[in-house]
Amino acid sequence: MNTYTDPIEVVDLAVSYGRVTALDGLGLRIAAGTVLGVLGPNGAGKTTLIRVLSTLLRPTRGTARVMGHDVVADPLPVRRSIGLAGQYAAVDQELTGRENLEMVGRLYRLPRAEARRRAGEILERFDLSGAADRRVGTYSGGMRRRLDLAAGLTGRPPVLLLDEPTTGLDPRSRQELWSIVDELRDAGTTVLLTTQYLDEADRLAQRIAVIAAGTVIAEGTPDTLKAGIGTDILHLHLPEPAALATAVPLLADLAAAGTTVTADPVSGDLTVHVSRPDASAEALRRLDRHGVTVATIQLTRPSLDDVFLSLTGRSATAVPEEAR
Repeated sequence: MNTYTDPIEVVDLAVSYGRVTALDGLGLRIAAGTVLGVLGPNGAGKTTLIRVLSTLLRPTRGTARVMGHDVVADPLPVRRSIGLAGQYAAVDQELTGRENLEMVGRLYRLPRAEARRRAGEILERFDLSGAADRRVGTYSGGMRRRLDLAAGLTGRPPVLLLDEPTTGLDPRSRQELWSIVDELRDAGTTVLLTTQYLDEADRLAQRIAVIAAGTVIAEGTPDTLKAGIGTDILHLHLPEPAALATAVPLLADLAAAGTTVTADPVSGDLTVHVSRPDASAEALRRLDRHGVTVATIQLTRPSLDDVFLSLTGRSATAVPEEAR
């Protein structure tokens, strides 16, 4: 009997291409019925991890198991346990949506009648029934992406691997895919999601793993990772940008250790990472004493972008699409 602790288990995973190391001792686990968001800068190894877990790439070292099956020693049951969808829809554009799903069902060894029934069921679930008998080449990008995700779920896999599935989609299509992922998680599906959108990870994932140079450098809930920065962020807007020259030195010693006051001379915005609880009131007192007018002031918790910047030294919003 095949027993396992978590649907996805990765231990000391390494992948090398000649002198290039894509993964270097990476380890992670994903509990059943949860979404793990994987974040990392360009070239961190996110897509390589997906390729290993989907049996498309053999690791150089370490082990990876899906539903208890080793991806190297037992690849067939791994493939039967997963659904896979990426940022490029892998559906046949010459077939209709229904034909695509029926074909996938047959590849999952469903009887012909069952494959037809399952195709109709999943087309309705993904709001594609009205376009079911149209050639996929006529679909919009969002429709093709939904069909790609639907194809990955035709065999009712317990594990879903999503590699930047919303890259390039319009906001409405992204929201639709987010709702689908929520539904799948609620139904017990385990999801590994790589994404370059931090709002997406914050919205969907119960846990987040940040990887860099092929290994996990931080893991936890979104709130835990944000709290780990140890500072709140004070945002001020001055209606007279020229007053920044006075304001910045006045607030300099409020900045948390290792940080500085940042100022935008065009907009008049000031940002300060602070750790003292009275930072907002103290900033207003100092500025008022020196005649500096403040239009707005706001104290916020760190965002995932702040976490990413702290851990990797760069903003996630500046990270280009991962090289394939």
